[in-house]
Amino acid sequence: MIEYEDASAEVRTVFDDIRATRKTEYINNFWKALAHDPATLRRIWDSLKEVMAPGALDPLTKELIYLAVSATNQCAYCMASHSASARKKGMTDAMFGELMAVVGMANQTNALAAGYRVQIDECFR
Repeated sequence: MIEYEDASAEVRTVFDDIRATRKTEYINNFWKALAHDPATLRRIWDSLKEVMAPGALDPLTKELIYLAVSATNQCAYCMASHSASARKKGMTDAMFGELMAVVGMANQTNALAAGYRVQIDECFR
């Protein structure tokens, strides 16, 4: 992990932007790990800011989608991070339960459709 005090000027610039954007002094371990490659750190941070910015989908919906994909990909780190973020944006225990039910159902039906090689209905095209 690259700590702020040990970071290059390029990395400190990104860390400062993370702090300002998120209104926190905390830099999480994901960013500290990426700091070993400043170009990747900058690219991922810039992309994340763009994708997660308010748009047609509200910020909570984006966090819920991120959480669902993280659960499907079994990324414990991303689940922890985006659960915390979703809770700050209003996710309740009931919402989390329903989200996990949908994730589980989608994974199950996706596997069945793929396994049975179900042809796509013409009306869905």
